[in-house]
Amino acid sequence: MTTATRHPVELRYATASDVEAAPDASRVLLALEGSRGTVGVRGRVRDAALFRDVLAATFGILASDLRYRGKDRTAYLAYLMKQGKRASAQIWEAQKAFLDNALEGEEKKDAVLDPVLTVDPDSVSLEVFSRDESAYARLSLDNALFEGREAAHGSTFLDVPPELPARVDRLRTYMPVSLEAHVALPARPSQPGREPRNVEVPHAWLRGFLQVQSAATLPASTCRLAPIDLYNLLFALRTRKAKKAPRALRFELVPGAPPRLVLEPWELVLECHGGTYTGSAPAVVRTFGRQRLAALARLLPHAHSVRVQLLGPGLPVFWVIDMGAATLTLGLTGWTESGWSSAAAFDALMPRAVPDGLAEKLRGRLLAEGPLSFDTLVAGAGAPKESVRAALQLECLRGRVLFDLARGEYRPRELMAAPVDEAVIRYGSEREARAHRLLGDGGPGAGEVKLTKVHEVVGEGTRIHGEVVDREAVRSFFPSFMLDVEGRLKDASCGCPHHRRSGLREGPCEHLLALRLAYGRRRAEEEALRKTPEGRKLIRAETRSYVRRDAESGLETVYRVSLDGQVVAVEWGPRTGESRHQRLWFDTDTEARTAYFARLEKLAADGYIDAASALV
Repeated sequence: MTTATRHPVELRYATASDVEAAPDASRVLLALEGSRGTVGVRGRVRDAALFRDVLAATFGILASDLRYRGKDRTAYLAYLMKQGKRASAQIWEAQKAFLDNALEGEEKKDAVLDPVLTVDPDSVSLEVFSRDESAYARLSLDNALFEGREAAHGSTFLDVPPELPARVDRLRTYMPVSLEAHVALPARPSQPGREPRNVEVPHAWLRGFLQVQSAATLPASTCRLAPIDLYNLLFALRTRKAKKAPRALRFELVPGAPPRLVLEPWELVLECHGGTYTGSAPAVVRTFGRQRLAALARLLPHAHSVRVQLLGPGLPVFWVIDMGAATLTLGLTGWTESGWSSAAAFDALMPRAVPDGLAEKLRGRLLAEGPLSFDTLVAGAGAPKESVRAALQLECLRGRVLFDLARGEYRPRELMAAPVDEAVIRYGSEREARAHRLLGDGGPGAGEVKLTKVHEVVGEGTRIHGEVVDREAVRSFFPSFMLDVEGRLKDASCGCPHHRRSGLREGPCEHLLALRLAYGRRRAEEEALRKTPEGRKLIRAETRSYVRRDAESGLETVYRVSLDGQVVAVEWGPRTGESRHQRLWFDTDTEARTAYFARLEKLAADGYIDAASALV
């Protein structure tokens, strides 16, 4: 039996969204999907420039796509044919037919949900997800932005025709501007009636959209930036182009000190001016997807403050831009098309065990009382905090609850008329489902996955080798891959038929996926174990990096300490200069482990920051 990989949705719009410009005023007419009941909002916009810029920035995020696309070589083949070269008409026509088929498939693949518009008693919000599944944005417009506001509460989809962003961008802000969003906008004489549109939404798209939202519910390190800090960052990115890895944006967070932003590979340090970091422990966090921040440039003239939520390596990063009457929350996932290198991160975004009935109880309370904070929901739940958090995360995955990161509140929001089945979006593909079964996550075909060797290659990344016992194939496989300094996977190998036939062209095999997941889970377990004396005794091989930046010179010193059985290796020096090395041999593993942790404790006491969170 073939499992469905798409979710059918029928969209009914009475007319198309448009911008009407008269000599004395402008109207923004947004057509809403009509099968969800009466939903809408209208009113005169108090700050037309802010309204125009936030809408334009949100539509820009919706249309962004950083996936690689091959070049159309038909014009070149035509040129060769004119020159009498070896390019016949048959080759040209075959090339054109191939590209037509490829583009037709690409269009079908890109059939995703329209933006989601939600009208609440206190605000109007618009949610979009980029074409390459790497950026999620939620624009919230407060009631104070509108004069004479009239609203019908609810959630539905918004029609965004290709020409709408350009028309919004041409709004004349020196004239009165009004907004009218409704499910029953009257059709204009120049526009014919619209037939219902059926969209086959890929489950992979739904999975990325909902899991990025559920990630917002997880604990995070928060730092505040001034708008000038964001300007400096965008200016530095615009005037430079990295030609080699790593290409990360690194956050250096020290309690009581302003955050620092470091751009790799130039090691350009940007001092921030938005206040001191108030976290309890120092941290260094590397994030990726920094080029997507260019979408925020349009908002700089209106920004009051910027807040960054850092969840951890491989997980999304959220930028919250406060503009007074409008707030934009931008979530950057660090991957495009939910690539397989993000399998471990997606694995961490799934909620653990949820008590029966708790999720429905919390959702019912939100429907009755409106937006509520996490602490308020815990107070009346009669369940532990972790269970409440898992239940709310589950409701986010079902599309029935939204976490408003800007205000720290949970809101009811129905993405679909019926809740999304979390089991459908649990896995990105059938091969990923088989990988989880190999790990023993339920279902037939349970196997065994062992990490046989984890080798740190200085300057390149981590090489992971493993053994996967596949009981369905009645044999063992020995996959391996390199995890580079940017968290990407390369140089993968496996002896299974799928990998031998196509390598990574058709995606990784289930054995590589299972090894990637096992490595991510082991890293998480080791981080939890090393905090206890009993857990430290189990550690025989480990590598930690500690960093410290001199306040006067700005130079950064890096210590890299490794434990490997009876050997402790230390490498230290400036980040961009030559390093010194030291290797110490001990008679027993216990002596080596004691010396290893003593060195780490001394580095922490001397003001060095554990940079483990900066690694993937």
